[in-house]
Amino acid sequence: MKRMLFLTLALAVALTLMPLSSFAAPTYVTIGTGGVTGVYYPTGGAIAKMVNKKRKEYNLRATVESTGGSVFNVNAIGTGDLEFGVVQSDRQYQAYNGVADWEGAPVKKLRAVFSIHPESVTIVANAGKNIKTVADLKGKIVNIGNPGSGQRGNAMDLFEAAGINVDKDLQAEGMKAAESASMLQDGRIDAFFYTVGHPNGSVKEAVSGATKVNFVEVPGDIVKKLTDKFSYYAPAEIPVDQYSGVTNTADASTFGVKATLCTSSDVSDAAVYAITKEVFDNFDEFKTLHPAFAKLTKESMLQGLSAPLHPGAIKYYKEVGLMK
Repeated sequence: MKRMLFLTLALAVALTLMPLSSFAAPTYVTIGTGGVTGVYYPTGGAIAKMVNKKRKEYNLRATVESTGGSVFNVNAIGTGDLEFGVVQSDRQYQAYNGVADWEGAPVKKLRAVFSIHPESVTIVANAGKNIKTVADLKGKIVNIGNPGSGQRGNAMDLFEAAGINVDKDLQAEGMKAAESASMLQDGRIDAFFYTVGHPNGSVKEAVSGATKVNFVEVPGDIVKKLTDKFSYYAPAEIPVDQYSGVTNTADASTFGVKATLCTSSDVSDAAVYAITKEVFDNFDEFKTLHPAFAKLTKESMLQGLSAPLHPGAIKYYKEVGLMK
């Protein structure tokens, strides 16, 4: 009887001393990304992979979902259908401040975690259609992106700055970027927009077919109009050396934004801290996971954020001296 009592007491003490994570139900989080051919999807996968290596330590499981892109991810974060999402920096600004697609309905729960890679507004055209610059898009069939995608918003901003009426001056299509390459090669469209980090699989598909293609230039004066009006835009270039087969002989001038990781104020500090810590503590490894990450610095990953930082991210940044 004494032996049984001793074992019972020993078990009670062990359970008391055992970390809560040893028996608590794991926390599951989903990271919304974009199309599988873009950079968002492998970015989300890279983050999830890092976190899941420490799943026992954090009692956290991360999964990745292919989505319609920035607007979908913001809205899903706002409703609690996603815990995290990759979002263009311009869409982050618009959603939190209640403009553009969120006119009068700001997503005040939106929180920033960190910036990732730069994204160029990339216009790919059938070289036989003689579309060298933005003005040449007039009269053409152009896929500006599906409703809710970042590239669609960027295209509309560009058309306004260039004095192009999207309803009258061209035939605009609204398909997902992943469909664009095959449609361009089949002659069903003349050009398409894709706001993306480079190199990109869908763009590679577009330049590798029988139909010759080129990148369309955005003139410097139009880029300046956009960067003067919108703080989240910056000049950018599309690197032609990463796309054998494209007819451009020099990098194409354009403008761009940043991809950012966002979350909700409802997501726990612990979950956000864990994701932030794993990416930054394994920064050199993270940079090798996609060519678009090659020029990242830890400091640059705190730039381009217009929604408030989540407290879980702030905790980590202060611990390592990236914030005071």
